[in-house]
Amino acid sequence: MQRRHLLGATAAAATTLALPAFAQAWPARPIKLVVPFPPGSSPDIIGRLVAEPLAAALGQPVVVDNKPGAGGNLGTGMVAKAEPDGYTLLFTIQGPLVTAPLLSKALPYDPARELAPVTLVATSPNLLVVDPKLGADTLADFVRVAKAQRGALNYGSVGNGSAAHLAMELFKSRAGIDLVHVPYQGFPQVVNAILAGQVQAGFMVPGIAMGQVRAGKLRGLAVSTLGRSSVLPEFATLAEQGYPGFEAISWQAVLAPAKTPAAIIERVSRELVRIVRSDELRAKMLSQYFSAAGTAPAALANLMGSERERWAKVIAAAGVKPE
Repeated sequence: MQRRHLLGATAAAATTLALPAFAQAWPARPIKLVVPFPPGSSPDIIGRLVAEPLAAALGQPVVVDNKPGAGGNLGTGMVAKAEPDGYTLLFTIQGPLVTAPLLSKALPYDPARELAPVTLVATSPNLLVVDPKLGADTLADFVRVAKAQRGALNYGSVGNGSAAHLAMELFKSRAGIDLVHVPYQGFPQVVNAILAGQVQAGFMVPGIAMGQVRAGKLRGLAVSTLGRSSVLPEFATLAEQGYPGFEAISWQAVLAPAKTPAAIIERVSRELVRIVRSDELRAKMLSQYFSAAGTAPAALANLMGSERERWAKVIAAAGVKPE
């Protein structure tokens, strides 16, 4: 027994000695968690939820640094070009990682080459909402109305190439309907546009939409997950309502500059997985209409690759062009 313990200790010591001295000493100062969206946005909210327990786990402050601009591309690019020393991390949604490279040949960073996946933190369904005055109580009703008023109805999104935009483009192609896209700066503006009658529908994150849905000012028709969402179990999926295989989720993840020492990435990933899967964080995320994830770096890399493939097809089929 003592010999086994000695061998185990020796192996652990050898592993530690095999790491670069820099990685062994990390972290020795505060860590910056860049959120490339403004304060109060959903990635800012979820990012702050994980920053505090991550700081406790690492023994150094984790400071959320909002760097909004260019649909998240500005802050994402800053992290991609940052020193890969473990002191700059990125907390972002899928747009700057998946659709931005598909829509801009002049993107100043390459997420596949310049960013290292750490963990998938959270996922959320997109909720299809419509103006109650449209007279569409069900998804089938909405499709019938849209076909009867072909090209006369508008839908809002939070920008060209956003998850909300591409989800509707995918639905349009599956349902055989024609709606006019109207981009806005954020979901609150989309909600206001529907309430004002300027647009009639849109896919939205639940945290923005559900207050108005419960007040009867918006009508929720379907969620975009493959199966019933634990976040919004009362809503049927598009797949259940005649569109099998339909999926268009929103997700948030942590990444680091490429070439960040593997030992650091593994440490952060391990701590975040534990934090995200804790009962406390699950409950907090659920209150924001997010499901906790927590994955190994390789699983996030696979997700990014499959999402790029999926949305590249939608972008090409819909003829989506950069603004």
